[in-house]
Amino acid sequence: QVQLVESGGGLVQAGGSLKLSCAASGSIFSINTMGWYRQAPGKQRELVAVFTKSGSTNYADSVKGRFTLSRDNAKNTVYLQMNSLKPEDKGVYYCNADIAVRLYYAVDYWGKGTLVTVSS
Repeated sequence: QVQLVESGGGLVQAGGSLKLSCAASGSIFSINTMGWYRQAPGKQRELVAVFTKSGSTNYADSVKGRFTLSRDNAKNTVYLQMNSLKPEDKGVYYCNADIAVRLYYAVDYWGKGTLVTVSS
């Protein structure tokens, strides 16, 4: 069993910054991919940023140049530094990870989400 716990959400003014954290814990053999999705009210969940299996980063076009994904492998934790926030960035941010709990057996996990509100 693996758990993903997000933190760092809150209220920020447009142009401000926020840093999200996601820590994975439990029976982790290895982490294949790990990143963030977000969902605004009435909209579909969308990919924000992710570490791929090769270790590269992928960003949504809407956040490129403003958001930065980083990781601490020793802590099984990823971070999302969000700068120059815009009102359209608001929503619930969900941590997502594809995690191998043993060799050749991986499971897709989701966190509960953390709310980000950006005031104009």
